[in-house]
Amino acid sequence: MAKIHILDEHIANQIAAGEVVERPASVVKELVENAIDAKSTVIEVSVEEGGLQSIRVKDNGSGIEADDCETAFYRHATSKIANGRDLFLITSLGFRGEALPSIAAVSKVSLLTASADDGKGRLIKIEGGKLICNEDAPSGQGTDFEVRELFFNTPARLKYMKSVQTELGHISDAMYRMALAHPDISFRFQHNGNQLLHTLGKGDLLQVIAAVYGTSAAKAMLPITAEDPDYRISGYISRPDWTRSNRNAVTTIVGGRYIRSNGLNAAVMRAYHTLLPINRYPLLVMKLDMHPSLVDVNVHPAKLEVRFSKEVELYKFVEEETRKVLLGQTLIPRPGRETIGPKGSSSFIQEQFAFQKGSKEALKESPIEQLERAKYTDSNLNKGLMTGSPAFSQQEKQSEREPFKSEPYKPSQAASQIREAGKNNSYRAPQSTYNAREVAAGIEELLAPPAGGGTGLPVFPELNYIGQHHGTYIIAQNEEGLYLIDQHAAHERINYEFYYEQFGRPADASQELLLPITLEFTPSESRQLGERLHWFEQAGVYLEHFGGQTFLVRSLPYWFPQGEEKAIIEEMAEWVLSEKTIDLAKLREKSSILCSCKASIKANHKLTEQEVDSLLTRLSACRQPYTCPHGRPILISFSAYDLEKLFKRVM
Repeated sequence: MAKIHILDEHIANQIAAGEVVERPASVVKELVENAIDAKSTVIEVSVEEGGLQSIRVKDNGSGIEADDCETAFYRHATSKIANGRDLFLITSLGFRGEALPSIAAVSKVSLLTASADDGKGRLIKIEGGKLICNEDAPSGQGTDFEVRELFFNTPARLKYMKSVQTELGHISDAMYRMALAHPDISFRFQHNGNQLLHTLGKGDLLQVIAAVYGTSAAKAMLPITAEDPDYRISGYISRPDWTRSNRNAVTTIVGGRYIRSNGLNAAVMRAYHTLLPINRYPLLVMKLDMHPSLVDVNVHPAKLEVRFSKEVELYKFVEEETRKVLLGQTLIPRPGRETIGPKGSSSFIQEQFAFQKGSKEALKESPIEQLERAKYTDSNLNKGLMTGSPAFSQQEKQSEREPFKSEPYKPSQAASQIREAGKNNSYRAPQSTYNAREVAAGIEELLAPPAGGGTGLPVFPELNYIGQHHGTYIIAQNEEGLYLIDQHAAHERINYEFYYEQFGRPADASQELLLPITLEFTPSESRQLGERLHWFEQAGVYLEHFGGQTFLVRSLPYWFPQGEEKAIIEEMAEWVLSEKTIDLAKLREKSSILCSCKASIKANHKLTEQEVDSLLTRLSACRQPYTCPHGRPILISFSAYDLEKLFKRVM
């Protein structure tokens, strides 16, 4: 007797519903996408009890012809695909023909539609996949789709639905994404009669962002627009000082649909690198336009994932353009202030300054002279700022410190030698094998504008030093207001950019140690480490297995922070052991952060005015002088108005 048979169509629809209709939010998404494909300009969505009791989607689109109403509920019925070639040129949101039959199989459906504004429409009623009614009914142009008692005939599915608030949260998220993807459509969303979303449909994406995330978020957005032969980017990204605790505010839109893409998210996070605090994420609404042949949207039942044919090029393009926008901003956080708007209403605004002095002009020495001064002068401060060695003498332990004294800097003979080396490429620094011209060129590259154009170096304010608070925060001012600078964060940023450049060519600066550094690990760590020693060589550190659980550090770059070499290499080893797959760029970044943190001045350290001036001068030369490598702000500002407000001089 035959064991294989064809499934009943009703059962097949219920199985398909398990893939397409996961929860009420899935129904809302499918019906709203159909309304968008119908060229609607106004879409109204009303749900009750988290969508489990009732979902109603009403639009003013093209509607469905009377003869097609019943056919629309057959499996794989669609008006958007005619042949196999159309699969590679998909421009609509719905095309698989599974949504309506899947929804009708697990709910009670009522469809009222008309394709013309003549008052003649069609009414269809289906319960659990069975046709109950198909008759003429009066209707204006558009479609009114109601879904009641979702999963009434599949109690197992209904049992695993979450609370009303949880399901409402999923529906709201779907509505927000679609509103952001289509700012030219007016969306109206209600739950139990309470309006949760209303957009104007005027094509203003910033207005939609304000409707979804609030006006303060909209004011923190930066526009992004870019184009290359294959892709076009448009949308908004948030300033790094406006963040969220999760990735839920990252919205990527391809072909008018919201998608989830780990690759695109990673590209954006790389662009925000060192600008965001740990475990904080930006708000992002980015629309990607490309030829339909470059993207395959038919890889996920709910079409939440897509496949790009040139994904490497796309990720690089997104990362570069996002970073270009961020690098052109003066990212100094400051308290907002309340102002009185029209008709006495209050509004909260974010102040911004336009400073006139660029960071490159703030430098008093050429990059070559800075390098020479860092290596060949006796100033412990300058050693710390440029080479990462302790910023101040480790031997200085007197309770009363002597005043900082220094003569005006004059290039020494060594500086002249470096300049000559730039011509004949012959000079070598003592006790190292690095090329002076290459190092100088590296610093020039660090100070140069980003590749591919862009706005170049951010504008850094010209500051006048006032004092120091608790040996931790530098107090400065200019004509615009008051500034507080975190000295440790500022020094970290200076060191990070220096070390990141140096780790690009660590082998050239590696030197042998007279007395090797001894490291010990557990037996299991020793076995793993023995297989990954080549990664340390990529950072200029040469480890040798000395037997058992012992390793010797034979050589390391001369610019490692003095006195911190062992601690840094141990932390590098911990990171190398913890990573399943090691990437050279990540290793370079991690090593740079470790060195910059160890070498930076700490809190409760008193600075002289000359030391502060040197710190701020080099900070202004950084490509991104507003956040430390961990994403914390380096300086904040208070305008004169902010201070007057605090002291109640203005009300």
